[in-house]
Amino acid sequence: MMHVPRIQSMTNGETIMASAEIAAPPERIFTALVTREVERWWGSADTYRMADWSADLRVGGLWTVVVRTADDRSLPAGGEFLEIEAPSRIVQTRAYAWDHPTLGRRQTTVAWLLQPIARGTRLTICHGGFAGLTEAAVEHTEGWGRVLAWLQAYVEAGRLAAA
Repeated sequence: MMHVPRIQSMTNGETIMASAEIAAPPERIFTALVTREVERWWGSADTYRMADWSADLRVGGLWTVVVRTADDRSLPAGGEFLEIEAPSRIVQTRAYAWDHPTLGRRQTTVAWLLQPIARGTRLTICHGGFAGLTEAAVEHTEGWGRVLAWLQAYVEAGRLAAA
C-alpha cells in the first residue's frame, strides 16, 4: 500500500507550494485563516504563537499580527489583502516589520486556495517573492509545513469554531 503524505511542502528557491487535506469545509477553514481564530491554532509553545491579529477583510484592507516567540520576543508582521473570494481564495502581501535573518523586510505574496474535496478541504498555499533568497525560501517552506500541521491538529481535535 502506498503512503500519501497528508502535508506536502516544497520550493524551487523562489516560490513555495504547500498543501494539506483538512477535514473541515472550506467555509470553516476560511474563517480560521482570516479571523482572530488564527491566535488559537497558529503556533506552538516551543516555537511561537500569533497574537493581536487584526484584519480589514476587503480588497485593499490591511492585516497585522504580532508573533510572540518562545523566548518572549514580539515580532510584528502585516500586509494587504489583494484578492478575496470567500470561501475559496485569499491573496495577500506579507512583510515582517523587523529584520528577519534570511528575508529581512522584503514584501512577499501569499495565495491561499481552498478547494472542497470529499473529506473536507484541500488547502494550498503559494508563497512567492523569494527570488535571490533561496535560504529564506527553504526556511519558509519548512514553516508552511508546520502551519498546515498546526491547522490540521486543531481541526482534528475538534476545536474549529462553528460556522
